[in-house]
Amino acid sequence: MQQITDTATDEARALRDQEAVRKVANRLKRAQGQLAAVIAAVENGGDCRDVVTQLAAVSSAIDRAGFAIISTAMRECLADAPAASTDQETRPSRLTVEELERLFLTLA
Repeated sequence: MQQITDTATDEARALRDQEAVRKVANRLKRAQGQLAAVIAAVENGGDCRDVVTQLAAVSSAIDRAGFAIISTAMRECLADAPAASTDQETRPSRLTVEELERLFLTLA
């Protein structure tokens, strides 16, 4: 029974906006490609300035993906708020404002 509850909780916390999911996944795939290029440059003795510039681009892309995830989660939580049940036992566990804030601050 715990597995079913955990799955329901995971689904409640998952992003439902498929367009946002697609955009975040694309951003992360681009960052993955950039990171592969950075690794190759480091292994092949690439210019330090170029490596650091590309590494900064990877870091920025990953940060932006994280911000997009949190932003989407905030929009979804706010949209769900009026219809949400006040009974903690019957509603799925959504991200709280405090959890969203902590997630946001981990990217700072």
